[in-house]
Amino acid sequence: MRRALVLAATIGVGLGVIACTTGLPLTELPQNSMVPNFGPVAQVDRMAENLYFVPGGGGNTAIFVHDTGVLVVDTKVARNGQTIIDVVRSITDKPITEIVNTHHHPDHAGSNAEFPAAVEIIAHENARTNMANTPAFQTEEGRVGLPDRTFRDRMTLFSGRDAVDLYYFGRAHTNGDTFVVFRNARVMHAGDAFPMLGGILIDRSAGGSALALPDTLTGAIDNVHNVDRVITGHASVAPWQTLVDFRDFHRLMLAHAQAEHAAGHTAEQALASFHPPEKYNSWRWGQPNSAPSAAAPIGPTAGGRAPPAGGYFATIYGELQ
Repeated sequence: MRRALVLAATIGVGLGVIACTTGLPLTELPQNSMVPNFGPVAQVDRMAENLYFVPGGGGNTAIFVHDTGVLVVDTKVARNGQTIIDVVRSITDKPITEIVNTHHHPDHAGSNAEFPAAVEIIAHENARTNMANTPAFQTEEGRVGLPDRTFRDRMTLFSGRDAVDLYYFGRAHTNGDTFVVFRNARVMHAGDAFPMLGGILIDRSAGGSALALPDTLTGAIDNVHNVDRVITGHASVAPWQTLVDFRDFHRLMLAHAQAEHAAGHTAEQALASFHPPEKYNSWRWGQPNSAPSAAAPIGPTAGGRAPPAGGYFATIYGELQ
């Protein structure tokens, strides 16, 4: 069965207003970059000779041009397939040959089915299982967007200067989060294991774990080498040190939650008494960012619901009960 190639209007903008930029300053993340970008695809950032960063329309997309084709990392929400295809056509005449999904959520894999059947889709084995359990991938059209190939711990695509490494270090946002390393560009795409600054969405129904997250991030930090910049799931490109700071921040929150829980305090009390170092002042932890199910809306107030008291500490407490 061929994947549908959507040629109608898509979320995003035409090639005429896509701005290609180079050399954007890559210092600390600006405060407003912590907000997930579900707006239209509006610009393409050339990160290296053959690597491009495409924000907007859901999760952040990476486009990597290699000797024999083009690798796309994450396909955003549904109806962004043609927009991504048009962006690729503005960069190179080579065809899209592979898609890697950092995980199964529809803001990162939602347009999988909109690419030609010849495109190979790759994901972690748990991500494929999670996709198969998601309604969007259970329809006749949706099933053709399921991964064709999976891996367990590590997979290397291509060779030489084109080598791209896929790593799995354990439970984080879900139980199937892939870290994608573009070796020669010294860039890693972390997906929603590192989506923005602060507390993150933990999809426990898909095996995600706030308790395991710091150790999973440590696995990436200790085992991935020669990387300078990190593509986040929904915010700006970050320096490697910001990923280390993010891991340290989650260690602080977890240790504080465990101590407060052991003392018999509520998540609300833990939130009120949490005072991290000053460098984290602009980071978010008042939001819970925890989805009770894979189909739950992503975002602290999605669907007009007020976030429960306790913020991200409510997420941690949910696993400590």
